[in-house]
Amino acid sequence: MEGGAPLRPAAGRPAQAPRGEDGAAESDEWEDPESRVEAPAQDAEAHADSEDCRPKTAQKAGADQSRRAAARGRARAPLLRKELGYLAELRAGAELSIQKASRRGLEEGRAELQALPPDSGFNPREELRACCHRTDLITKQQERVAAEMAAEREANNIAAAGRLQAASRRLGTELENERDLQSKIRAALRESESAMWHIEIREGQLEAEWKCVREEVEAARGRRQVQAAEQLRREEEAERKAERNRLLRARKVLHLQRENGLRHQKLLDDARKNHRAAVKFLKASLGRVREQEREQEVQTREHLRRRMDAVLALKNSITANRETLRKFQAWGQARAELAEQRTRAEKQAILAQGGDAFKHLFHQRRRQELEAQNRSFEEEQRLRKQEIVSRILKEAAQESRRRRPRSPAKAAARPTLRDKTWDYIADLSEGGAPCTPSCPVKDDSAPRPEPAQLVKSMSSESVQGHPGSAGCEEDTLAEPEIPGLWDKDHELYQVPKEDVDRKPVGGTKMDKDILARTMEQLRSGVIHRQVVSGREFKGCPFNSKPKVIHFKDFDVGKVYKKKMTLINATYAINYCKLEGMDEHLRDFIHVDFNPPGPLSAGMSFEVLVTFKPMINKDLEGSISFLAQTGRFAVPLKCSTKQCSLSLDKELIDFGSYVVGETASRVITLTNTGGLGTSFKFLPASEPCERDSIPSVMRLSSVFTYTYEDKSFYDKVASSISEPQLEGRSSSQWDVLSQREQMFSQRDYEEGRPTELERVATMIFSNEEQAEVSLGEVTEGEIGPFTSIKVPITFSPVTPGDIEANFKVTFKNRQCPTLHFRAIGVAVDVPVWVPRPDVDLKICMYDRLYQDSILVRTRSKAALRLKFEVCKELRGHVELLPETGYIQALSSYSVQLKFLPRHSLPEDAGKYFDRESRVLEAPMTIRVADQTRPVEFTVHAIVTTSDLELSPSEVDFGHCTIYEAIRTPVSLYNHSLLPQEFGFVRLPKCVDIQPNDGFGTVLPLEMVEFDVIFQPSKAKEYSFELVCKSEIGRCFKLTCRAVGVHPPLELSHYQVKFAATSLYDTSVATLYVINPHLSMNSLTHSVPRIGSGDTCPVGPTSFEFLLPPGSPITISPSVGTVLPGKRCLVQVAFRPVLASEVIRQRAFQALSKDGGMKMFRKEAPTSRRDMRRQSLSVQRAHHRDRLFRASTSLAREMQKQDLKFSYEYQVAQAILARSFPGKFDKFVVPCVVASGDIQDRKGMEPLSFSPHNTLYLELWCPAVAPSIIVTSDKGKTASSFGDIAVGHRGIKKVSIQNITSEDLAVDFSVLNPNGPFVLLNPISKLPAGQTHVLVLSFSPRDSMLAQETLDVITKRGTLTLTLSGTGVASMITCSIEGDVLHMGYVIARESVSSTFQLQNSSSLPIKFSMQLDSLSSTRREDRQQLPQFLTSSAQRTDVVGTQNHNGQSVFSVAPVEGVLDPGGAQDFTVTFSPDHESLYFSDLLQVILFEKKVSQQILLKGAAREHMMFVEGGDPLDVPVESLTGIPAGDLERREEAEEPKPILVTLDYIQLDTDTPAPPATRELLVGCIRTTQLSAKKTVEFSLDSVASLQHRGFTIEPPRGVVERGQTKTISISWVPPADFDPDHPLQVSALLQLRGDVKETYKVFFVAQVLTGP
Repeated sequence: MEGGAPLRPAAGRPAQAPRGEDGAAESDEWEDPESRVEAPAQDAEAHADSEDCRPKTAQKAGADQSRRAAARGRARAPLLRKELGYLAELRAGAELSIQKASRRGLEEGRAELQALPPDSGFNPREELRACCHRTDLITKQQERVAAEMAAEREANNIAAAGRLQAASRRLGTELENERDLQSKIRAALRESESAMWHIEIREGQLEAEWKCVREEVEAARGRRQVQAAEQLRREEEAERKAERNRLLRARKVLHLQRENGLRHQKLLDDARKNHRAAVKFLKASLGRVREQEREQEVQTREHLRRRMDAVLALKNSITANRETLRKFQAWGQARAELAEQRTRAEKQAILAQGGDAFKHLFHQRRRQELEAQNRSFEEEQRLRKQEIVSRILKEAAQESRRRRPRSPAKAAARPTLRDKTWDYIADLSEGGAPCTPSCPVKDDSAPRPEPAQLVKSMSSESVQGHPGSAGCEEDTLAEPEIPGLWDKDHELYQVPKEDVDRKPVGGTKMDKDILARTMEQLRSGVIHRQVVSGREFKGCPFNSKPKVIHFKDFDVGKVYKKKMTLINATYAINYCKLEGMDEHLRDFIHVDFNPPGPLSAGMSFEVLVTFKPMINKDLEGSISFLAQTGRFAVPLKCSTKQCSLSLDKELIDFGSYVVGETASRVITLTNTGGLGTSFKFLPASEPCERDSIPSVMRLSSVFTYTYEDKSFYDKVASSISEPQLEGRSSSQWDVLSQREQMFSQRDYEEGRPTELERVATMIFSNEEQAEVSLGEVTEGEIGPFTSIKVPITFSPVTPGDIEANFKVTFKNRQCPTLHFRAIGVAVDVPVWVPRPDVDLKICMYDRLYQDSILVRTRSKAALRLKFEVCKELRGHVELLPETGYIQALSSYSVQLKFLPRHSLPEDAGKYFDRESRVLEAPMTIRVADQTRPVEFTVHAIVTTSDLELSPSEVDFGHCTIYEAIRTPVSLYNHSLLPQEFGFVRLPKCVDIQPNDGFGTVLPLEMVEFDVIFQPSKAKEYSFELVCKSEIGRCFKLTCRAVGVHPPLELSHYQVKFAATSLYDTSVATLYVINPHLSMNSLTHSVPRIGSGDTCPVGPTSFEFLLPPGSPITISPSVGTVLPGKRCLVQVAFRPVLASEVIRQRAFQALSKDGGMKMFRKEAPTSRRDMRRQSLSVQRAHHRDRLFRASTSLAREMQKQDLKFSYEYQVAQAILARSFPGKFDKFVVPCVVASGDIQDRKGMEPLSFSPHNTLYLELWCPAVAPSIIVTSDKGKTASSFGDIAVGHRGIKKVSIQNITSEDLAVDFSVLNPNGPFVLLNPISKLPAGQTHVLVLSFSPRDSMLAQETLDVITKRGTLTLTLSGTGVASMITCSIEGDVLHMGYVIARESVSSTFQLQNSSSLPIKFSMQLDSLSSTRREDRQQLPQFLTSSAQRTDVVGTQNHNGQSVFSVAPVEGVLDPGGAQDFTVTFSPDHESLYFSDLLQVILFEKKVSQQILLKGAAREHMMFVEGGDPLDVPVESLTGIPAGDLERREEAEEPKPILVTLDYIQLDTDTPAPPATRELLVGCIRTTQLSAKKTVEFSLDSVASLQHRGFTIEPPRGVVERGQTKTISISWVPPADFDPDHPLQVSALLQLRGDVKETYKVFFVAQVLTGP
């Protein structure tokens, strides 16, 4: 180290840790002490801040002491660490200097050491030893060379001597160099060792200080442990107190539960007593009800017995009628056969004369039919009139008997049904129209019924009541189904007299309606909604098993029972109650229902349903129940025994049979019902018994009768129709005849055979019926659930197609007639082709198609066959073999080959249709010894196989290697067949989609596909794409393109954003890379356009061109990328609602409100004017007003800015809530240009090449937000405004889940050291619910804060922007140094002083003044040891001597208030001591907002009993008064006997250099006179100091030695000392002098002067 190294760093130079391989470890080692020192200090400060809310003197003293110790430690630790680091650096530098110095010497001495590396392990001392060793070796070698050289000279060897001499000189030079190097190394070592010694000495000094710092840190840690133990003790005490409170609350709750239990038990006892009383009365009531039910059951059975007797009589009557009907049917069949014979004879006669028999019969049938209809109608009308008159007379007698008790006035008040009927008949008989309700009657004012109502009343039927049990309005002229019940011989059931007077069982209709409405109102209150765990039950409350109660195949008179199980399907306990059943089921269905009580979910109970059938009729209905959650019903169905008959087939195909052969097939008749019946298989032409009535009418209209035959027919028709009038009206016959006429007319118009033609067909089809006949079993009985098989036989007689129709009739009239038919073919040739039409479907040109033709023979001998093709198609069709032999009763197969050529349309001629492309080729099979050949036809549709590509050439243009170009290409199929295709041998740069270019194209269809071109390098491309069909045909597509290699590339060319909510942001990152580093195209591909010039190497600029109005942000959008570098680009997607859409919605809302207001302002038109105006005029005026209102409102809206209006905010919230979602795809071009964008001149754009453009594809799905803000008009930005530092502002934000599912909510982490805090985070937000987020803003410094809070869900993120301004409570005090000294005051007097506080912030500040002497912890602090027992360094109490009277020695006014922004407040401090003391002190704290200490002002003052005082010198006592006071009576004696008060003045003469004189040591004493209001004889204070000459001899200089001080003034006594010549520095100088003060009293002070000489600071 040349020139040495300073022991301290230069000014302003930071100390640095030594650098090296273990630099990090060394830095960590030096950082550890700081962390160990600062961490406790921070903990102590935090602990002090936490306990600031309840200040106590002891805690405050400890906190101040720990704070000062920590401050000293923090202040000294960095200095020590910096000093030690710098010393370590100096040590390393010294060692490096030693190495450099040694290396420099070696460079001068030896060339070998030049190759040593700088970091080699070079040791100067080792090198010094090596240098000494080399010096010894060189010396020895020099001596040996000198000896050899002397020997050579003696030997006169001049050459060897010269060589040795040169070696000796070289060794001498090396020896000198080594010695010089040795001296330099030794000098450098001495200097470095000296520097190292200084460094070690300094390190030793610093180590001692470092040890002291560590001890102080340990002491601070101990104090913190004590404080922590105290805090733990207080927390444990609080916990015990909380536990005691919890136990007290538990006992109280237990006591309340016990009282509630006793009260509940009492209520249960009362309920049991009431229940026993209720059960007693209930049993009595149930007994009475059961007795009534038994009586009602007896009456019901009696009524059923009477009804059963009536039913049996009805059954006997039906049997007798059926016998009569059967006789008439037999007579009708005989007459029909006779008429048929006559008709045949008449037909033959007409045919013989050459006439049209069918036409003649048709007209005759129509004429006879009309005559029969007229006769039947007239007869029916006559019989009806007679019946009506007889019934009216009969009912009139009954009516007169029933209404005898009634008064004549009431009888005449309303006309009877008889009067109405007679009037109606009279009107009809006179030929006039019946009277309308408005026509009055002579003696009756009531209106007459309309004819339609009367006919309806006359035609209605009633069999369920007695005529006397109904009112006059319910009289009817209907008769029951069987007239036998109305005979005079039959005794009607007489209702007892007491039952007549009683009301009906169900009450009147009005009573039933009132009861139904009342029950509905009562039941509506019973039904309640059932909500369990937030889910409302909806649906049927009980499930029924079975779902439908079905009584099948019942018999009248038997009893059927079924059980059903009802299961509670709700979520909780439910009840069930039987409401009833349908009205028409109450006479037959009985439900045994025992109320199950409360049923838990899933529990069930059984209900017994009993069915007692009384009539043979199907019944359907339901049983209604009432549950707590709603009503439900169980369907009920009762089915009678029925026949369900069906055939297994409707067509029997026998196939082809030779004439004379017989074949048989079987048809099955199945009955799946529970009722058996008789069946009969008949040909379709034969009549059946069931069709007797229609057949009689048809036959009567077809055939001709004589007069006596007609009369016989009338008798038969009347006898047949008489029984059927029981259940049918006379209009049915009219309907039947009209229907037959309609069918016959329709058949005639449509060309289908009419009834006559069908009859004729039946006659001529007898021969076919003989060829297809029924088997032996044609009729019989079929039981329930059985089946019967009937054989059908086919025996062809003549060749041809044979068809026969059959029908199956049944005795049961409810069973419909079933029909089926049988077909067969009779052939007579031995050889035939089963498939006479060979269909080859669709065929292509130049494709071979083959088929096998099967030839069969019936011959019993072998035959020779020859196959021939027509000469026009011999070039296209071929039959192989051309000749063959078919064996007896076997088949022969011939091969058909079809190869259509393109010349087929010209060659085929008439066999080919050019438009439809259909080929019909006749083929011939010639059989030996048979003149008639066998022919068959080949059918085919011939089509082409061409495919057409459009366009035929594709030019892709310029395409970069990082993108792909897609071009649509269409493929058209000209063929009538679907064809498979595929693009084969594709280049690597081409891709075809979909399905990679493979697929199937349908006939005459065009398929679109995309050709995707992506070049791999920059060049010009020219190629062909080959499309190959499934038959091997190839179709080519020519393509051209230019490949471009741009100078820049993107890390991603496609970015797919996640589904982003409205006003949320999704960010993606990518890089723009410049990989162009070299122009060498041989080693790698270089950027170029096609085969053009290479782009230059250098900075390349880019710019993203965003589409206008897109929700995309790219940052940076413009930039420059250096070669080999990359630029980070962020792409942000933030979907928002279009401003125009929001404005339109807001405009609609405003226009609606504005239109309503304008319409309200317009005066309404009078009603008379509105009536006069037509509807069109009113609509025109309405449209004009609407147009004017919308136009005027639109002008007003244009003048306003809607963006900040309330309507705009509402419209935005509504649209965001109902947003359906949107998916957008953006392609953002990125243009590229060579050069730096900063080098352009002004606004001149760079030369961007359009061919080097890169494209970035962005997929942007936008969805509706899952969570929205509902407060503050939906704003997501919340501003807290200005908040004072240390205070907290609260803001509430309401968020709502608008989705249909519950969302798990997470929140982003706010800055833990920041001012914003979320007070009530949640983890789940139910669907449709709203939660209020409470946010707080607590600034710690004066700043403008802003953070974002993300509300994160799985369906999106809602970002809340929080902002606020922290305003510091800046208060400036007019007192400098925070110390206010009140001076000296006469005891029991006071003095005041003022200072000012100014508010420099923008917020009003609330302040309060607090003195430590008046704090609540002052009493506890005084219980500790006195402060004078501790050292001055450990004293922390700032509260000094206080008044004896208990009042505070200091007071301040005002105590509290508010400082306005920028305002100031003056404060007055008053010092009022009540005794003498020099150590009055207190601490005044300015507290802001009742918690923050802004200023601490130390108040000091002194009090004397007399007006003089002396100040200065070294302290000789403690600033604490004695525990004992001085009696006032001994004050004068104490003053007289008082010794002089000592004053110590120490003077230090500092002499750093003996050659230069140092300045004298100086001190000052202050003598003052207190201004007082007391009267005193002396107004001034005189002072004098004796022994001044002696002091001057000792080197002291005192100026002035005496003087006078006025009231309120002070004078300074200056003391200086210069050591005399005989002064001994090892012994300090000590002298004393008396200082006397004379005022109102005399005081003497003894001043001790101690002087010494110091040689260092």
